[in-house]
Amino acid sequence: MQNLVEDFLQHLRHERGQADHTQRTYAALLGKFVAWSERQGIGDWRAVEMRHLMDFLQHERTRRLDGEPKESAKRLSAESAYLQIAALRSFYKFAETEKYVSRNIAEDLALPKRWKRLPKALTAEEVEQLLRPLAPETPDSLCDQAMLELAYASGLRLAELRGLRVEQLHLEAGFINVIGKGNKERVVPVGRAAVAAVQRYLDVGRPKLVTPRSPATVFLTKRGTPFASVTLWWRIKRRSRLAGIVRNLTPHMLRHSFATHLLDRGADLRVIQEMLGHASISTTEVYTHVAGSRLREVHRKFHPRA
Repeated sequence: MQNLVEDFLQHLRHERGQADHTQRTYAALLGKFVAWSERQGIGDWRAVEMRHLMDFLQHERTRRLDGEPKESAKRLSAESAYLQIAALRSFYKFAETEKYVSRNIAEDLALPKRWKRLPKALTAEEVEQLLRPLAPETPDSLCDQAMLELAYASGLRLAELRGLRVEQLHLEAGFINVIGKGNKERVVPVGRAAVAAVQRYLDVGRPKLVTPRSPATVFLTKRGTPFASVTLWWRIKRRSRLAGIVRNLTPHMLRHSFATHLLDRGADLRVIQEMLGHASISTTEVYTHVAGSRLREVHRKFHPRA
């Protein structure tokens, strides 16, 4: 059963261009089902029936969470249950298409409703505080400054930021080419402040970080290697502490700030969708819920009986 899961992960990687995080998540979720199936004496995907999927999901919903004390009442969240079902449905769709199974029994699994979590954004004042250059100037500080400026200026995902290559930069023209989810390419403008920070890093900071074995990724660690996602986020968190930001920065907060601040200042939602690289406008529409202050201001200003 695990061999077919590996085939599916290869499919995600090479044909659908899914992000590493998505691949790891699906591998872990499907691995749980394979392990549970083996304990039930099931050794072939073709032997799995709908009742087995339901029994497994019920087991997941009622089991004590890993790392929790025995007396803990915490159980699987709706969000985690959603991901588990989504992984099974995606896997079975692949297995049916490739004729590994005769039919997709997982297509009848209903996905639980997910609460839409409103994205948290920094205030304009917090962004100014975060982007204030630190002294003394070092290759590391120049790298951090360029990453932060670019992340906020262009709304990049963390994976897009750390995977950005030198040939994707077109600073004189004021834009970058971004390879997003599913290997989809988009063009994103870059503001003057970010252009200046990235150019300063390329001229002064990056040459001191490059080694003969360094790749062409823009941002490099002290050892001249590309950033791992955890390391990159640690650097951004460290910078926020040094800047005196009290709030806990989350990995997407600069991206959320980019979108929210554009919308607050009157940008068209479709344009924001294009810059963020969202496949569906419904994903971008979540930002309309965080612009309430602007809506109230417009209402007071323009409605005759406000």
